[in-house]
Amino acid sequence: MTRDELLSYVFDTYSTEAEYPWMDENFIFRHQGSRKWFAVAMRIQYRRLGIAKEGSVDIVDVKCGPFLMGAYRGQPGILPGYHMNKDNWITILLDGTADDVLIKELLQLSYDLTNSRRKTKPHDETAPDAGT
Repeated sequence: MTRDELLSYVFDTYSTEAEYPWMDENFIFRHQGSRKWFAVAMRIQYRRLGIAKEGSVDIVDVKCGPFLMGAYRGQPGILPGYHMNKDNWITILLDGTADDVLIKELLQLSYDLTNSRRKTKPHDETAPDAGT
């Protein structure tokens, strides 16, 4: 998946447009319900990721959570979260290394993890019991 394909996929799937908070080429996607970030896309140098390769690469960071982290790290194109909490975020290379199906799965996981939690109404002490 490329950067442009990511932009199209997220818009088509989640009706979410990229936001550019740093006024550069890097962008975020916010969950519409919670307003939390579910993806951060950046262009960085390979060497900043510990990859001995010249040039830069587009990446996307997604929330994963510590319990699933080990299952995904080590797969092609998946690294510990760059510039994010490495216990909860992973980095996906957008250079063709990571499988598109996996990228979509991880985007969905991140979207679900950042969804607002339903608030339950507190019990109304003044309401009559249904049994009385």
